[in-house]
Amino acid sequence: MYLHANAKLGLAARLALVQAIEGGCSIRAAARRFNVSPATAHRWWHRWSAEEARGTLGCLFDRSSRPHSSPRELAQELQERICACRRETGWGPRLVAAATGFAHSTVWKVLHRAGISRPARAAREPANSYEWPCPGDLLHMDTSRYARFLRPGHRVTGDRSQRSRDWMRPEARVGCDYAHAIVDDHSRLAYVELHPDERAATVTGFVERALVFYAQHGIRAKRLMTDNGFSYTKNRSLRELLAAHGIRHLTTQPYRPRTNGKVERFHQTMGREWAYGLAYHSHRHRNQALPHWLEHYNTRRPHSSLGDRPPISRVHNVRG
Repeated sequence: MYLHANAKLGLAARLALVQAIEGGCSIRAAARRFNVSPATAHRWWHRWSAEEARGTLGCLFDRSSRPHSSPRELAQELQERICACRRETGWGPRLVAAATGFAHSTVWKVLHRAGISRPARAAREPANSYEWPCPGDLLHMDTSRYARFLRPGHRVTGDRSQRSRDWMRPEARVGCDYAHAIVDDHSRLAYVELHPDERAATVTGFVERALVFYAQHGIRAKRLMTDNGFSYTKNRSLRELLAAHGIRHLTTQPYRPRTNGKVERFHQTMGREWAYGLAYHSHRHRNQALPHWLEHYNTRRPHSSLGDRPPISRVHNVRG
């Protein structure tokens, strides 16, 4: 069924219009009743009266305004010449028009009709979502960086004057905070710490405290997945810690962050709701708000992939 987006009458109103005329109402009176012009009422009545099979109401649908023939349309061989130039060079309509000698508008219409006015999009890979059956079967780990600041910038204040750009001076640069995060694959229970760096010793200490946190919730880790960062893959202390706890270390495929997608998505949520969701006076106030937000995320915030329940609900259900 095709109905014009700006049509005055819908299908039901058009049927009521022709039925009113069929019942003895004049075309002008019917047009006045349905608030349309007499020409519009006559058009629908003419199509209705000329239609033999009225069961499908096909005569009351809008018809295409495209003409049956286009005498001024470019010859087929010339259209093929334009399309061939597009396929061979990959140029846009303007360059193709310059090369073939046709107007830009003509070239665009030809390419649009042929379906090659835009380059074909690469085929998207199918979604590869998975979930381990029990908490602790797999922990996802990653790091995100947040710039420190001593006063709000133009993103909060809206002030883009020269004074607001004083933070760009070398003496005003105060470094970054690194948010180390671990997310349980099954329950999405998260553990986060802020550190001034992402060195090997920092990573090992963070993982050790994270294992204690999950053990307090009755979760025994079996696998840990990270990217191929130097502080993960070349970290001897981390390797010894995981071996002592019987945890297998998994790494993602190079240049494939989607392999570690759960913690990547967690960093996106944390940045939107904690780091950039509120206006802080400084990075210290922002850092002080992290434990409160993390407690809200784990115990009260509804998670769409968990049926709008918080992550702690799955931990409690598994433990009985």
